[in-house]
Amino acid sequence: MDRFLRYARQKQKEIIALTREFVECESPSDDPPSVDRFISLATKRTQDIATVSVSRGTTYGPNARFTFTLPGKKKDGQILALGHSDTVWPMGTLGKMPFRESRGRLWGPGVLDMKGGLAFFIFAMRALRDLDVAVARKVVLQVNADEEVGSELSRAWTEEAAKQSVAVLVLEPGTGLEGKLKTARKGVGDYTITVRGRASHAGVDFLNGANAIVEMSRQLQKIAGFTRLDRGVTVSPGVVHGGTRSNVVPAECRAEVDIRAPRDRDRVYLERSFGSLKPFDKRCTIEVTGGLNRPPMERSAGVRKLFQTAKALAAELGVALEESATGGGSDGNFTAALGVPTLDGLGAVGEGAHAVNESILVNRIADRTALLAKLVAAI
Repeated sequence: MDRFLRYARQKQKEIIALTREFVECESPSDDPPSVDRFISLATKRTQDIATVSVSRGTTYGPNARFTFTLPGKKKDGQILALGHSDTVWPMGTLGKMPFRESRGRLWGPGVLDMKGGLAFFIFAMRALRDLDVAVARKVVLQVNADEEVGSELSRAWTEEAAKQSVAVLVLEPGTGLEGKLKTARKGVGDYTITVRGRASHAGVDFLNGANAIVEMSRQLQKIAGFTRLDRGVTVSPGVVHGGTRSNVVPAECRAEVDIRAPRDRDRVYLERSFGSLKPFDKRCTIEVTGGLNRPPMERSAGVRKLFQTAKALAAELGVALEESATGGGSDGNFTAALGVPTLDGLGAVGEGAHAVNESILVNRIADRTALLAKLVAAI
């Protein structure tokens, strides 16, 4: 048996125990003290193997970097692993969704996205140390506090670390119950459209009004037409607000529109399309703000090479590793856009992220942990 796989299987109960601790330390994005508690817990659980630096003073709690002390005298370059401490689940969710092990799975809020992946990586680094495997690179795990809400404050820190790295390993969950890695992600963003018209009494002075809601309805038909399914570009109006009372011709209406784009050239197309919007009713005005806030993660030559390395290493573990593309974003979007080879989806295998059935497969804990250790040793 592969020595890394043997190690991970021997340590599986400890990996599950750490995963449980992480899940039971709830850390929603909008609760900075809880995120701080989680980072303190992770620091305590890695104090024998890593040094920690923390970026404080952010709206969402601390971002942290764990630099691991690993065998090998000379370190040339850096491997960056990316994770996040925040979850989408509000405080108190454990009361309704307690951590539990049943039916071959671990269940609980954040277990898949992504506290399981963080626990796996920590034990992968323990495997390298305990098996005395020389590592050629400095290894840094960065754990961000605001990934689930757009990474606005952590992005610069992530990009700074990526520029010093030869490869980035993202601990987001794999795709599906097969645990496919992610070699491409769409760019993610949103536009806000504000239409301003003219208010009037809907019964007494109807003709003097310029109805912002009617204007917006016409604009949304045009905006929805920006979708190009043949190119993977989607444009989805998701939220609309307008008007004050039914007997008042509305003077303002606002719409929030989700956009997804698989290539950077699609960003240009979307910018031009939204920039071309003109009012149908000349008495109305249109304001457009927004754009992509996560660039696309494109399947570059560097990404392909990194995946082929992982595929070969997984085969040594008896795993037929596959790849996938997804419409969702991660912090790997930022690093890939800088040209740094980035491999995503290396975390837990399961289903139900952000849903009540969030869970991970127990029988995929050991091979995933072993793969992370082998990848770090190979890069």
